[in-house]
Amino acid sequence: MSEATGRTVRIDTHLHTTASYDGETLPEELLGRAEAVGLDGVVVTDHDTVDGAHVVADLAAESSVTAVVGCEVSTADGHLLAIGVEDAPPAGDSLAETAERVRKAGGVAVVPHPFQRSRHGANATTIDDVDGVEVYNAHTLVNFRNEQAERYARRHGYPAFGGSDAHRPSGIGLAATEVQLEPGAACTPEAVVAAMRAGRTAAVGRRTSTWQYVRKLVANARSKTPSLR
Repeated sequence: MSEATGRTVRIDTHLHTTASYDGETLPEELLGRAEAVGLDGVVVTDHDTVDGAHVVADLAAESSVTAVVGCEVSTADGHLLAIGVEDAPPAGDSLAETAERVRKAGGVAVVPHPFQRSRHGANATTIDDVDGVEVYNAHTLVNFRNEQAERYARRHGYPAFGGSDAHRPSGIGLAATEVQLEPGAACTPEAVVAAMRAGRTAAVGRRTSTWQYVRKLVANARSKTPSLR
C-alpha cells in the first residue's frame, strides 16, 4: 500500500495471558511469539482485568511489537472487547453502557465472537452503537459463526475485526486485524487505536487446530470443576 494511503499493520486484537482465569500465556512470552509470527502489534484482552495488558505494554518498550492495553469485559449482554483503555470497565453493566464508557475513556468497543451463547457472545438485539464486530475469531472448529458475524457487520456497517482469542502461545496470530494507519504515522498504540476508531480495519486469519480447540475446552472444564483438576 502506498505511503499516500498510510501503512497497513497486522494486529492480533484478542489475546489472553495468565491474568485470565483460563489463560496459559505468560506476559513475558507473548511478545516473542507475536514477533515470531510476524505481527506488528497485539491487544491484550484478559477477562475483566488490564493487569496482564499493562505488563505486556511495559515489556513492549524493548520489543519491535506494539502493545495496546485492553480487556474483555463481561457485560450483562455478553463479552465486549475494550481496546485502548487504561482501566477495566466494571463487569455486569449492559453492553451499550459499557461501550459508551469505553469510548469516553478513549477506547474502541468491539463485540467478540457474536451469536455464540456458549462463549458469552452478544446477540443481535443487544449489539448497538459499537465500534466494530469481530468477524473472524480463530478459536472455532467450523466457520459458520464467523460467516454469520461477517454478514451482520457488513449489513449494519460495522468495521470488521479479527482476533486469535489465543489463550496459549501456539494460537497467537492465527487471526488478526489489518489496520491502516494515517499517512506517515508510526505503529504506536495511539495511532493504532485512532485508525481503529476511524474504521480502517479488515479481518484476516485461519482457524485453530482441532487439538488446540479441544485442549481449551478441557482446560475450561477443569477450571470450573475441582474434581477434574
